[in-house]
Amino acid sequence: MQPYLLAKRVLLAAVMFLLALSAQAAPLRIGYWTSGVSLGLGAVLETGDFLKKAGIDDAHFVHFAEVNAPASGLAANVIDISFSVPGASAFSIAASGVPIRIFGATAPADVTFVTPADSRIESIAQLGGKKIGMSPSGSSVALMTAAVLKANYGFNASEYSLVPGNEARLAQFLMQHQVDAAALRSVTVAQLTEVKTRRLGTLVDEWHKLTKSNAMPYLGVAAARTELIQRDPQSVARLIVAIHNAIVWGNAHPDQVAAILQKVANLPADDARIYAAHWAELNSISFEPIDIDTLKREQQIFAASGAIKGALPSDVFVTGPYEAAKKIITGQKP
Repeated sequence: MQPYLLAKRVLLAAVMFLLALSAQAAPLRIGYWTSGVSLGLGAVLETGDFLKKAGIDDAHFVHFAEVNAPASGLAANVIDISFSVPGASAFSIAASGVPIRIFGATAPADVTFVTPADSRIESIAQLGGKKIGMSPSGSSVALMTAAVLKANYGFNASEYSLVPGNEARLAQFLMQHQVDAAALRSVTVAQLTEVKTRRLGTLVDEWHKLTKSNAMPYLGVAAARTELIQRDPQSVARLIVAIHNAIVWGNAHPDQVAAILQKVANLPADDARIYAAHWAELNSISFEPIDIDTLKREQQIFAASGAIKGALPSDVFVTGPYEAAKKIITGQKP
């Protein structure tokens, strides 16, 4: 071999080694929404040692105050990965060409439609022309609610008013009678002590009616930038393991979860305990075939309604990290 060719190959190998070393040295940038339901899981992951035990030694958490911001963070390369991306936002940016992959379903559609107990509204069918508080326009809650109101009750978006806000704000709107009804997480409904509510129905039941399926619909997904999936799928699998273990731990230790929420989120003790009691309903990490089929169906319904545009890339759903994580979880010591 010519000396200059050998030197060129050695130099190239050295450059590749340094690039790989640099990639490994960079912390895993994990983003999540801190003004909503993902706050609890994020706080437990940050304060516990679940990431280190799963093999992630260097992680940097990025907090977002707005529900759709994790998707924007992925698009802008501000974060590498997130477990709290609204499904609708993930579908939209993937269809627009942002290089992301979805690798988990993480937020069951645990939403209840309620109205003040003294309201004359007694069913979802009476919400036409009313003010409905819910997550902001473009969120999965807003899009799924729009879909079920249209399909199941014939209401177009122009036939009711969407009043946006996070859970705390929506609860306040309901207590102050600034909205006629609200789409709230079950934990938020349980935390409402200053106003009695009437339950009109759930988003899950309405979605089942629309789709004629019993599959669990999801509001949020886990997504990562494509280069992370391609370069380091093991870290993605390890994050899935960490999330799984944090959820299992939270189910078994509600008092500790409540203490973390009081410290990190400044939640009142009673609210923190109620949140911890609903832990299993709020958090999930799954990516079985039925979950992927459900997410595909959600995207199709959103697209058909005109709420989001474009077709999903055929390879947007990746199962490798989830399958690898399942093997790790199965082999864990009890």
